[in-house]
Formats: sequence, C-alpha cells, structure tokens
Amino acid sequence: MTLARFKNVGTGALLTLLPWLILLVTLGVTWLAWDHEHQTTRRALRSQFDFSLREAVSGIEQRVTGYEQMLRGVQALFATTPLDNRAALDAYVTELQLDANFAGVQELGVLRANVAADPVRRGALEKARDSGMASISGKVYLKDDPATAQPGFVMFLPIYTQGRSHDSVAQRRADLTGWVYATFHMNDFMASLYGTQSAGLTLAMYDGTDTSEAALLYRAGGDAAQPEAARAGALAAKEYVVVAGHNWTLALSTQEPFEARYGRGTETLTAVAGTVLSVLLAMLAWLMVNGRARALQLAESMTRELRHMAQHDPLTDLPNRALFDDRLNQELARAKRQQGRFALVFIDLDYFKPINDTFGHEVGDKVLQQVARRLQDVVRAVDTVGRLGGDEFVVLMTQLSSTDPVLALAEKLQQALRPSLQVRGHTLSVSCSIGVAAYPENGEDALALTRNADDAMYLAKEAGRNCVRQCNRQAPLSVQ
Repeated sequence: MTLARFKNVGTGALLTLLPWLILLVTLGVTWLAWDHEHQTTRRALRSQFDFSLREAVSGIEQRVTGYEQMLRGVQALFATTPLDNRAALDAYVTELQLDANFAGVQELGVLRANVAADPVRRGALEKARDSGMASISGKVYLKDDPATAQPGFVMFLPIYTQGRSHDSVAQRRADLTGWVYATFHMNDFMASLYGTQSAGLTLAMYDGTDTSEAALLYRAGGDAAQPEAARAGALAAKEYVVVAGHNWTLALSTQEPFEARYGRGTETLTAVAGTVLSVLLAMLAWLMVNGRARALQLAESMTRELRHMAQHDPLTDLPNRALFDDRLNQELARAKRQQGRFALVFIDLDYFKPINDTFGHEVGDKVLQQVARRLQDVVRAVDTVGRLGGDEFVVLMTQLSSTDPVLALAEKLQQALRPSLQVRGHTLSVSCSIGVAAYPENGEDALALTRNADDAMYLAKEAGRNCVRQCNRQAPLSVQ
C-alpha cells in the first residue's frame, strides 16, 4: 500500500513538471534554430558585401587603366610633335571626346621637363620619369584654397626623346623632354566608375594607407559626420588598391538598408514562431495533464493556425517570403533531378504610393488584395504567387517545357492587371513592371535567379515601367 502510494505521488510530480520540461527543451531548440538562421544570414550578407567590395576595387582599377591608355595616346602624339604645339593637343583632345569616353578628367595637357611643382606632384613626376610608367600623385587640391576646392589627384606619363634607348634610369633622366598629365576631382572620378554602388553602403577612399580625415579623398553613403563609425552588427573591410604605382585605401561598411535588402529576415520570425510554439506546447502538456482530449483538439487547431500565420502574408493570404523560398528550393531541386525548366517572376506595382497618399491606406490595402486575387486567377494550379512586402509580388512558374515562351507567360500576368479596379467607389488603374529569370538559362541557383529577376524588374522600370524584361548573362532580352 505504501509502495503504491509512493508511485502515485512520483507520477503526479512528474506530470506536474512535464509542461515546464517541455518548455525548456523547446526553447532550447528554438535558440538552436535561431542561431542557425542567424549564421546563415550573416554568411549570405558577407557574400554580397564581399562582392560589392570586389566590384568597387575592380571598377577603380579598370578606370585608372583606361586613363593611362588615354595618356599613352597623348604621349605617342608628342613623340612626333613639339611640346608647344597646342593646336595639335586641342585637336587630339577633341577627337577623344573626354566627356563621353573619359568622364572625370578635369584637365589634359603637357609639361616641360624643367617645370616647378609642389612636393606631392614632384614626387609623382620623378617616379614617372625614372620608371617610364604612369604615376599618380598623392592627395592634391586643384585650386589654391583647400576650403573650397575638391580633393583630387594628378596622373603623369613621361615623354622621352625618340630614337634612343631608355633602358636605365640614367638614360630616362637624360632623355626626358616633358610629361603628359591629367587632373581629376575624386568625386567626379568615383562618379565615372561603371555600375552603381549598392544602396546602404558607406564607401571611403584614402590616400596611401593612412585612414585619417587628413588623407580622405572621397566618401559616399552613411553619415558624413560619422564616416565609418562602428555599429553593432555592421560589416566593414579595408582594401589596399595599387593604381599606377600609388596606394589607395578603400574602406567599405554596411548600413541598415543594405542589411535589410540582402538579409534573409527569418531570424526574428524563427525566434517568435519558436517561442510561441514552445509556449503552446507547454500549454498543451498542461492541458493533457488536465484533459487530454480537449488539449489535443486545441493544440491541433492552434498549431495549424500558427503554421499558416508563419507562412502567409496577413493582408493577401499569399505565401510569404519564407514559404515562397521553400517552394523555390523544392522546384530547383526537382528541375535539377529531372532536367526541367521553370521561371521566377518579380512584379512591382507602378505608382502605387500615390494611391495610398490620395485615398488612404485602407483603399491601398484593398487594391493589393484585388491584385493578389487577379494574379492567382491567371496562374496555373502548380504555380505559386507570393507577396514579398509592400507592392512587390513574385510568381514561381513551375514545370515549364523547353518551348514554353517565358516572356509571353509573364505578359499574361501584366494583362491581368490592366482592367480598372473598383475600390470603395473609386475607379483605379494599376500597371506593373515585371522582371523574369528562367532556370537554367538565367541562373542555376536560387540566389542567381532571384538577383537576375530583380535586376530585370529594375530594367523594366528604367525602360518606362508597365513592361516586361528578361535578364540573362549576356544581355537583357525584353518583350513589351
């Protein structure tokens, strides 16, 4: 009798502690899941950040190489023309079309060998003379007053007497007749680089390896008063760039818009969903102790609702980014196994903000709901329509054949939005810009397809909006 009573007491105590044990275990699992998502997000963010850094360095090196080739052309001109032949130089510069082909050049000219120069320019002149190669000066101001002038630099290329050997430093010094030079404002130089800097990045250029304000050549993005101020979670890097025999330091750091654009954004969702699920499971255990049947029914209903809420947009009830990414990865795996084909379509509503501003957010929400229904009505049952947020939608067209016209299918989506919308007594018209990327021709992984579809969408906007663009690796291919 005593043993049986002891067993009952032990069982009762275990059942009482069971909800707390479940809560501790599930919270631990939630933390592990959150940490995994956090590390994955940081790796993806670092990859994009490194790409932006390499792109900036490559653009600078390519641009300096182009300017050096320009100076070599002028050098070749004065190999057969006297240095004081200004007319020949003016004619040559006119043919170069500096504004179109060599943007950023402030002045192009020649100097005689006995020209006087300040120490910074003198050092570059002597380096070019002795090496026979192009040389860049340190930080200079192209006007006398540093307070009003922009920082910049000067590139020099020596001119020697023709018909003689210039193999040694002594021979180069003896045969020097002058220099070809070009001056640059650093702001104009950076603005002339190919491509555009990703939003949300702070980029600074310094003369040499010194990163003090005195050596600053250029800064863009971020707070000008707090250049590269440390911010919790921000990525930062410095790259030493050697151009025309001179060192520059490129400093790059991330700001919140960059992290928001390229981050996965699932860490908070994982933490919230995991915490809620942990509490629900603990409540379920408690209900099981007090009434198993009622607890099971309640848990099933709440779990189903929670799963739906975690995977769908609350306004349109379309799959959200997390669910859409999962379906994209599933389709990618299927297409790779079966050598199949599918398309990723990015849709951005044109001029949606004026609707919100004019008629209010309630009308804007109704417009988004009608747009979501129209997109769902026009796609096939095997396709997925999702909402990424704001006025951005995305469509996954699965199981396409090799002959399916991707752009024609995307145009059906555009045509579905052309009829006017009736919202709260208002007749509204909505158009959209659409970017398309197809597997495998426009990318072989989720990141490449997403980036190409997004780029194609921005091409559609730049082309005047209300059109469709497909992006590929060689050149944009579009149908309007």
